Amino acid sequence: MVIITLQRKKCIGCNYCVEMAPKQFQMSKKDGKCNLLQSRDRKGFHTLKSPDNTILEDCLKAKESCPAKIISVKIK
Repeated sequence: MVIITLQRKKCIGCNYCVEMAPKQFQMSKKDGKCNLLQSRDRKGFHTLKSPDNTILEDCLKAKESCPAKIISVKIK
């Protein structure tokens, strides 16, 4: 299981996460911040729990490329 967490309020809108993992991230046209697709929001932390381990590599690339350091990726 891959667990991805995004602190959306701190997003600076650089688009790197979308470039690295377009199946998990998308930029909002409303405010220019990224959205973690199919995630749940709990107090500003958007979390996606996925049994699909094939997304791990792209999500790790997104985490490393984020200049704001607001993406967390864990394996459970």
